[in-house]
Amino acid sequence: MRRIAFLWIGFTTACVALGAAAAFETRASRIQAIKTVGIVSAIGEEMSLTQAGLTRLGATAQSLPISAWALDDLIVQQATRLLDGRFRVQSLTYRRAAFAAVRDLVVAPVNLLRSDPFKELVRSDVAPRGLDAYIVITRAKSKLGNGRNVEGVGLAEYRTLLADYGLIHALYEVRVIDGKSFDVIEKRAAAPLDNTGTMQLAGPSGPIDDTLGGSASSERLRAAVVDLIMRSLPVTFADMHLIGDQ
Repeated sequence: MRRIAFLWIGFTTACVALGAAAAFETRASRIQAIKTVGIVSAIGEEMSLTQAGLTRLGATAQSLPISAWALDDLIVQQATRLLDGRFRVQSLTYRRAAFAAVRDLVVAPVNLLRSDPFKELVRSDVAPRGLDAYIVITRAKSKLGNGRNVEGVGLAEYRTLLADYGLIHALYEVRVIDGKSFDVIEKRAAAPLDNTGTMQLAGPSGPIDDTLGGSASSERLRAAVVDLIMRSLPVTFADMHLIGDQ
């Protein structure tokens, strides 16, 4: 019986591995067949201010408008530059606020089986239709220590009895959505840029520099956020096999 159990476990593991390999090959072949793409970006209209750990009673997350930073326009420009050459990138019109309003997603391993809230938005709110695929870049979430979720672009502070830790973050995820069936071909959250530092988020982030300033009008703060996005976007695209390794 023990031998049969071991054989069954081995057979099941092999089937899972083969299934994963087949799914990867299917996604890779579908991406390979893409010729025309459009880019949607909806992460940069506001910046969150979050405190976690030992915080004062009743402390709540806050947000500040940063639409003047034009982060989404910058992301579309950078994504176009990265993808142009392999794909024909076409400009889109879409309701950015509709994409930004979807806020219930958490940074997690790729899961293409669950229903995806962005599929219908691409189908109904994006023009022109008929492209081979649409690249959709939206906010993602991550846990700050064992405390609150942080989301998208923001500043986060985590307090302990011994020290305070500050992070600036730009958390996002990228979807490749089929332009005919509107299935999600691939989805991936941008990964951390390095593994150093006391506090870590599951996405692009870095320690707060005293020179950054604490308001949304700080040009250094904007520059730090832009740096996180510009450095992580080519890595994320490469991980998704949309471009060559960076």
